[in-house]
Amino acid sequence: MSFNHTVLMSDADNFSIEQQINPYYGAALLDKEKAIAEHTAIREALESVGVEVITTPSPSDSQDGVYTANWALVRGDVAVIAQLPDVRKAEEDVAAQVLADIGKTVVRIPEGMKFSGQGDALPCGRFLFCGQGYRSDPEAQEIAAAATGLERIQLRTVPKRDEQGQPVINAISGWADSFYYDIDLALAIIREPSGSTPGIIAYCKEAFDEPSQRTLESLEGFDKILVSEQEATQAFATNLVSTGNAVVMSAHAPQLKAALESRGLTVVCPEVSELSKGGGYIRCTTLTLG
Repeated sequence: MSFNHTVLMSDADNFSIEQQINPYYGAALLDKEKAIAEHTAIREALESVGVEVITTPSPSDSQDGVYTANWALVRGDVAVIAQLPDVRKAEEDVAAQVLADIGKTVVRIPEGMKFSGQGDALPCGRFLFCGQGYRSDPEAQEIAAAATGLERIQLRTVPKRDEQGQPVINAISGWADSFYYDIDLALAIIREPSGSTPGIIAYCKEAFDEPSQRTLESLEGFDKILVSEQEATQAFATNLVSTGNAVVMSAHAPQLKAALESRGLTVVCPEVSELSKGGGYIRCTTLTLG
């Protein structure tokens, strides 16, 4: 069954890397024109595999407005709006207005809860794979799952640790930090289960704590592709968009690419380097609408 057939993308015109709100920011300079070209290449790659892309301007006062995946979780006619770090707060009302304008019923998470939208809540058939502990609270995920009628699979990724082995708190957001701060950096939905046909997920085992590893290993009805830490963190391998038949993914994750092609999927790999400097990749730039 095809999914991700319609997505929302903003633009990279206001993208910057000044506020370092996740571990992927660094000292490197940003080539804005190249980032804009990469964003265009992602859109063209999606359209080449049959995805309809709806566009909207990015908020002028948010450096991460290019990452529309974090704006909401959308399922059917319902859009559950995110609760983002302070640096990204301007995106919340923009997202609510954009989604209301295209006919979605907007649901708000209560103030004080964290919720990273689709970045931390990946629908797959009747399931909702959820992350927690960094950008989303389990209570918010429970609200999102109830609003969208999905069965929550609550998972947790491992934290970034300092030299003493202690979890790192991000100096800008004040929130706990992780190289897998959103679940879409650790897990990808490749194909939804349909009837007797199993679904396909790809995930980095080492990205998850032990209880979450056991949950994923015991999950029935799925073909599971394991992704290496190197491809997950250095190539953003799981931060992809799949239609169930074709996958738009990193050009630097050959092991995952081969695993997908061996299962009969078409793989398209646009080049991304600048957009990744903000800790986002292909999946992050798209919010699934249907």
